[in-house]
Amino acid sequence: MDNFNPEPLSIRPFRPEDRNDVRALWKSAGLVRPWNNPDADINRKLRVDPELFLVAVWKEDLVGTVMGGYDGHRGWVNYLATDPEYRNRGIARKLVQHLETELLKRGCPKINLQIREENQEVRAFYEKLGYSVDAAISMGKRMIEDSLSQDIEPKS
Repeated sequence: MDNFNPEPLSIRPFRPEDRNDVRALWKSAGLVRPWNNPDADINRKLRVDPELFLVAVWKEDLVGTVMGGYDGHRGWVNYLATDPEYRNRGIARKLVQHLETELLKRGCPKINLQIREENQEVRAFYEKLGYSVDAAISMGKRMIEDSLSQDIEPKS
């Protein structure tokens, strides 16, 4: 991968035929957790702002993803991932910048994201892009229990 030429890299919305590649990428990037079923998360995203579910494709390989959201008050970044073989080549940066542009078109004044506290590498990545730690506490409440063993079908 030393001769990586970013020219054939394209960023586009997720397509149904990307599903297996996305799941494999998220697994190899360490994003899959027992409480987040990737198929359920993909299906949920396809029901809400599917055009903000972006993939990066280099030649014919799906090499990155990002899910964005906007609720009219804040934008969100989720599932930013780059294939480990393609890291440190600017792909994640391009995905974030593309998402930021799309959110700005919608009038989004601020973007929030969450990273695991121990993930200093990702924190440094976002800091290089101008993100900073907010004086806020992240809280959550699980409304639907997911598991990796669930068979989640997309809703039509």
